[in-house]
Amino acid sequence: MSVDNFIPEIWSALLLSNLNKALVFGQPSVVNRDYEGEIAAFGDTVRINSIGRITVKNYTKNSDMDTPEDLTDAQRLLLIDQQKYFNFQVDDIDQAQQKPKVMGEAMGEASYSLADQVDQYLAGLFTEADLANRIGSDASPKTDLGTAGTAYEYLVDLGVLLDEANVPSSGRWAIAPPWFEGELLKDDRFVSFGTVANVANLSNGMIGRAAGFDVLKSNNVAKTGTTYRVMAGTSMGMSMADQIVSTEAFRPERRFADAVKGLHVWGAKVIRSQALAVLFANKP
Repeated sequence: MSVDNFIPEIWSALLLSNLNKALVFGQPSVVNRDYEGEIAAFGDTVRINSIGRITVKNYTKNSDMDTPEDLTDAQRLLLIDQQKYFNFQVDDIDQAQQKPKVMGEAMGEASYSLADQVDQYLAGLFTEADLANRIGSDASPKTDLGTAGTAYEYLVDLGVLLDEANVPSSGRWAIAPPWFEGELLKDDRFVSFGTVANVANLSNGMIGRAAGFDVLKSNNVAKTGTTYRVMAGTSMGMSMADQIVSTEAFRPERRFADAVKGLHVWGAKVIRSQALAVLFANKP
């Protein structure tokens, strides 16, 4: 080998992190974990009980009341039926040649990838929103989102649907794709007005509030072609439960390497369909 052609390689002490999507649907303000309970393994079931309506009747002085009514109940099953794993290794030679500890970075990427799967799964639960709380449909999506002010007005309409379903106004959220945020940012009602906190949020690159919603953006919003499903609601609507069942560090028998594997199980369910609303809209 010619000495002139020998160029030693220098391994950087910095790792280039991946460009990851913001995970939105799984955060506490969007989905509740009220029924998580104790999850031991894939296939466990969380049983959610609810009490039916109680009848209120007129009272007549000096008259007997009706016999007490029996309480009715209903039960929903939250099945822990999703399971994902990761399994990676770092060769001993690679570890010897690199200054940084790549295992920590790899574990961070594994954790993100698992959470991203949950986020996409939750975004797909738009199909369980109450039929009365839908604007448009897959067969007939709204196509006028490029018209000035339309995005904001559809948020107002989603809020009205939740109002009519007796959904509390506090804690409402709406999750939309980035292009929907772009339409909102062109609307003076969203950008110019509002609280000081809202202006601060906008300056920090966050969407802020509009039409009574904490508006969030996500690239995990469910879509087919150019049709997106903008979801809105409160954390009362969806419930989820998850568990990292096992994480193991090991030495593969036929390799000089360190390896890590992990198993994540989860399940989610719409428990109050009337607490969710969906806008089916085409990207302009």
